[in-house]
Amino acid sequence: MAVFKKIFDFYIQGSIHVALSCSALVGMTQHMFGIHNGQAMVGFAFFGTIVGYNFVKYDALVRITNVSPGIRLKSFAVLSAVAFIGAVYTFFHLHLITQLVSAAFLGMTLLYTLPFFPNRRNARNWAGVKIYIVSLCWVGVTVVMPLIDEQLAFTTDFYLKCVQRFILVFVLVLIFEIIDLRNDDPHLHTVPQQIGVVKTKMAALFLLLVFYMLEFFNTSSNHLQLLINLVLVIITGLFIVFANEKRSKYYTSFWVEALPVLWLGMVVLATALSE
Repeated sequence: MAVFKKIFDFYIQGSIHVALSCSALVGMTQHMFGIHNGQAMVGFAFFGTIVGYNFVKYDALVRITNVSPGIRLKSFAVLSAVAFIGAVYTFFHLHLITQLVSAAFLGMTLLYTLPFFPNRRNARNWAGVKIYIVSLCWVGVTVVMPLIDEQLAFTTDFYLKCVQRFILVFVLVLIFEIIDLRNDDPHLHTVPQQIGVVKTKMAALFLLLVFYMLEFFNTSSNHLQLLINLVLVIITGLFIVFANEKRSKYYTSFWVEALPVLWLGMVVLATALSE
C-alpha cells in the first residue's frame, strides 16, 4: 500500500493528472468543432502542461530557497525532461501560427513564475491576478490553439466556447482557493480571502449556471450535449458545496482535476452508445 501511495503521489505531484485534464479539454474542443486529426495538439497540451506546471511548482523551491534536490525533486526533473522532449516533438507537428501562439502563452507562464521587474514579485503573487492568468492560459491552450492549428474560422460558437471554458476553469480554481484558504499567504488576495467562503461558493454556483445557459446559444449544441453538461454542472456544484479548508489535498488535486476527464469520458461513452 505504501508503494502504491508513492506512485499515486508521484502521479499527482508530477502534474501527470492535471496534464490529463488539460488534454481532455483539448479533446472536448476537438469534439465540439469536429476536429478528427488533432493528436499532435493533444500531445502538446499533455506534455507541455507537465513541463509548465512542474516548472511553476518547483522552480521557486530550488531557485529561491536553495533546497538541495533530493530523490523526489530529481524524479520530477527526469519526468519533466521526458515531457519536454515530448512537447518539443509535438510542437514541430503544429502549424507555424499555432507555434507562435503557444509562445505567447509560454510568456504568460514565465511571467506567472519569474520576477522580471526589480523589487517585484512574480505574477503568481500579484494580488488577485493568479486565477485570471490560469484561466486565460487554459482557454488559450484548450480552445484557441486547437482551432488555430486546424485553421478554422473564429465563429460566434468559438467565442462562446472561450467564455464557457474560462468560466469552467475559473470555477475549478475557486474550489482550489477554498481548500487552500488556510495555507495561502493573506497577501495573495484570493477570492475567498476577499469575500469569504460562503460568497465564493455562491459566485461559483452562479457562474456554473451561466456556463450551462451559454450552451443554449451554441449552434452546434444538441440535447445530448446539454444533458452531459448538466451532469457536469451538478457534480461540479456538489464539489463546490462540500469544499472547505479541512478537506484532503486529494479533494482538489485528484477529484476536482478529474472533472474535465469525466466530461470527455461522458461524451465518448455517449457517442459510442449512440452509434
